[in-house]
Amino acid sequence: MSDSSPLPPVRLRPEAELARAALSTPLLSRAVRLARWAGAETRVDAGGGLVEEQLPDAAGTLGLSGDDAAAYAAEAWRVAVDAGLVEITDEEAGTVTAGEELALLTGGSPHDVLTVWLSALETVVADASVPDLDGLMDAMDEGGEIDFASLDWDPEAEAEFLDGVLGNLYLLTVSEDGPGQAPVPLPALAASMIVPSDMGEPTNDVLEQVSDAMMRLDDQFRTLEPIGLVEYRPVDEDLMADADEEPAAPVDDTDVSRYGLVRLTPLGAYGLRARLLEAGIDAPAVGELADKGADALLDGTSRFGQSAAQAETEQWLGRREPLAAARDLLAAARGADAGAPLRRLRCQQALSLVGVEAEPALREVLDDPELGGLARVWLSERGASGVPAPSQDLVFWLTVDTVAAQLAAEGNSDELQALVEGLAEQHSGFFAAAWRVDHPATADVLEAMGRLHPDKRVAKEARKAAFKARSQQGG
Repeated sequence: MSDSSPLPPVRLRPEAELARAALSTPLLSRAVRLARWAGAETRVDAGGGLVEEQLPDAAGTLGLSGDDAAAYAAEAWRVAVDAGLVEITDEEAGTVTAGEELALLTGGSPHDVLTVWLSALETVVADASVPDLDGLMDAMDEGGEIDFASLDWDPEAEAEFLDGVLGNLYLLTVSEDGPGQAPVPLPALAASMIVPSDMGEPTNDVLEQVSDAMMRLDDQFRTLEPIGLVEYRPVDEDLMADADEEPAAPVDDTDVSRYGLVRLTPLGAYGLRARLLEAGIDAPAVGELADKGADALLDGTSRFGQSAAQAETEQWLGRREPLAAARDLLAAARGADAGAPLRRLRCQQALSLVGVEAEPALREVLDDPELGGLARVWLSERGASGVPAPSQDLVFWLTVDTVAAQLAAEGNSDELQALVEGLAEQHSGFFAAAWRVDHPATADVLEAMGRLHPDKRVAKEARKAAFKARSQQGG
């Protein structure tokens, strides 16, 4: 996640809905109950944790019982302190009082609630990177310092590993070609961190590393689920039994869910995006461009997938009068820079969402050399009368502009290859005329056509045309 390129945009739920989800998460709700339970008699140790003799009472307040009750109570208290729900008034005496953030959960805005939840999330993510407390105690020397070497544990590396996993889960969730809201198998998530992208068949050593990573992630996602970051189906305990033990029930090795399934919740998407932004990573959200100008919309959505671009554009159009919006979009689509073809494609896609009220704006640009082609397409698709036929020069210019836009949007995709094959097949003498087109991207488009066309003879024609175009442009 260190790449400086922007991530795909995430579609966030309304803050009011997310705030309600945050308040209902098991861990934050427990922390709130303990913050309200705390009083003049409550005492904490030097680290801010509840003193041991008060843990049973705290667990009872939360309705917890069993061997893990005290540990769950201690965890909830730690979240309460870190999130500002409880404030330590005297460290030496170990006394506490209600924190300022506690009132925000009932009297603050949804954004205030989410800010408190984000603080709680940071505590839980940090806890998820820590090995079991028993191991920590065993590794503590006489001076109270932890011997990390004896634990075979690097705190910084472990935190980076978890951040990387969460970043990959976020990317899978927001990508248009990813699983979206479907759960991600834990083996796939572990492999995304371990298996090199250029490796064919993983070696036994790599597979063992993936298995070890799965077990670490199983513990970590169990820790992260109560704060509402993920929904998690743990690894089947039968898979972790000793080889010489008989499983309690017949084992289905083809059931991938037995190896763990994790899904990022809408609240989790909000939380991970906040963490990514804090780390300086460009993590856009659908709707951020709704109040900006048409130039920002077209430039911004040029990096989006088709579905996200349409969702962003719909929000932008929803705040504007159709005719004025169409004029703004057309004005922003002009230009001879490298990004202009994709801006015009996004403009054309945006105008497809506008009704006939925009017709005057399209007629105004019929004679524009850069916009006349898309204006004719828009008007013709709506059955408008009196649409002048395009000149051959305009047809070729629009063709080059369209291919340049597709190259910028998708690269060497199968769809673009099909478009290239269709153009060469439908227009005899296409390359003999195309190299003369007065468009900044003509040579690049012809080179791409030569690279993409499967017929060697046609590809050679395209490369020759590209050479002529570049010579004509003085390049």
